[in-house]
Amino acid sequence: QLQASGGGLVQAGGSLRLACTASERTFRDRALGWFRQAPGKERRFIAASSWSGVITYSSDSMKERFTISRDNAKNTLYLQMNNLKPEDTAVYICGAEGGRFNEWPFQFAYWGQGTLVTVSS
Repeated sequence: QLQASGGGLVQAGGSLRLACTASERTFRDRALGWFRQAPGKERRFIAASSWSGVITYSSDSMKERFTISRDNAKNTLYLQMNNLKPEDTAVYICGAEGGRFNEWPFQFAYWGQGTLVTVSS
């Protein structure tokens, strides 16, 4: 139901744009978010967009380099990542909340398979 793409190998300081496509049933009227999981570590929240487009970031530092957006016409969620660092290396996963028309905090219930981002120093 959720398909992430756009990962790859990039040098430190570079940029990547991830995309997450979903079926209309999964995308419409739901909050969507990006998470990441580094090797040997737990999944961590990056940012989310509510069904109405209200954005929540995990931290101000994340907000400085990462930008989440959604295109409802294309059923696609994006994550623009700039000034990437080696510590950003992880599998990036998109998720959708289980309910509809909710505001933060969200309960994510649907997950994509993730896309690997590797940042070399």
